Amino acid sequence: MINLKDYFDPVSIERHGLETLAGNAGFPHNTVIHTENMTISDFSKFKLALIGVPDGRNSADPGSSEAPDTIRQQLYGLARIPGKTKIADLGNMKPGTSFNDTIAGLTDILTALLSENVFPVIIGGSSALVTAIDRSFTQLGIAYTLLAVDPRIDYSNNPDVFDSVSYLNKIMGSSKSSFRHYINIGYQTYLNDQQVLNRFSRRHSEMVRIGDVRQAVYLMEPLFRDSDAAVFDISAVRQSDAPGTAMPSPNGFYGEEICLLARYAGISDNLKVFGLFDVNPGLDNRNQTSGLAGQILWFFLEGFSQKQYETPALSNSNTGRFTRYHLKLTDLEEDLIFVKSNLTERWWLELKDENNRNIYISCSHDDYLKANRNEIPDKWVLASGRLKS
Repeated sequence: MINLKDYFDPVSIERHGLETLAGNAGFPHNTVIHTENMTISDFSKFKLALIGVPDGRNSADPGSSEAPDTIRQQLYGLARIPGKTKIADLGNMKPGTSFNDTIAGLTDILTALLSENVFPVIIGGSSALVTAIDRSFTQLGIAYTLLAVDPRIDYSNNPDVFDSVSYLNKIMGSSKSSFRHYINIGYQTYLNDQQVLNRFSRRHSEMVRIGDVRQAVYLMEPLFRDSDAAVFDISAVRQSDAPGTAMPSPNGFYGEEICLLARYAGISDNLKVFGLFDVNPGLDNRNQTSGLAGQILWFFLEGFSQKQYETPALSNSNTGRFTRYHLKLTDLEEDLIFVKSNLTERWWLELKDENNRNIYISCSHDDYLKANRNEIPDKWVLASGRLKS
């Protein structure tokens, strides 16, 4: 186990001038906080750990280094998280001499937390820090799916470039990486190179345009359920709701929509890491963006406190918790098999991998209805393409 004193500075935030929630009603009530007077010596007894990373290097937004404490101050002014989830705020990670040193230190922290089944929540910093998530999964031998809520596919056709808008270059260019699948929610076509979009389409990546997301936000929940890491770039929110970032856009998600997506991330029983990046307090308007970032984290944590661990039980047909539906489609030789939870009413598709083992792809009731109309769901097409490749 790592020595937390070697990696973290204690939490130090100013109290709000107007405290609307105090005592047992406030967020800090069920959170153990690393302060100068109280050191967290053993993080393994916690379900979840907050990590501030005040490093904006390798980014178009160096001011994001100021984000962790500003966001934390807004989060601490909110209500306590329902339930009994044990949360630790480990404080801010000590930045390395170089950005690579910061990545190495964050990799050590994430690897240690994941090894103890503690869920890390990263408060950045910039999206360039996602490289540490990749390295920690790779060290642990976890083939992982990365989901990004981001208006841009953070990849450049120049393989030598590495920064917060091209971190996927580093991940996809590494022969050692255990990266397996990429999902993007909310990309904006006019902000992306069409060649990059085509490249990711050929990899069977799942990419949903902002307009399609907003038409049916609830259809994004299955995408989070199949992901191992979810990273939110605050520039996915429209500038009027989140001005405090270096690359704002007049179009994007409303505050309510981004918080709902964060809650979907929280209730995912497969997700292992969550990150919120690219908030720049120096560009903010009366803490509007930091306030929204605090609420994004609150909705994630609220979802986390209510998650149901169903995925491990899917293959057990004797529990009575699930109902299986076999559908025969004209264009398919074998039946489509849908699995529905009788408790949460969530849906999965059952497929076979190359070793003839059952695997389960999260889907929606809409996919089941589409199959009932003798139409092959897109979920099945993309998943089958990935299995064959």
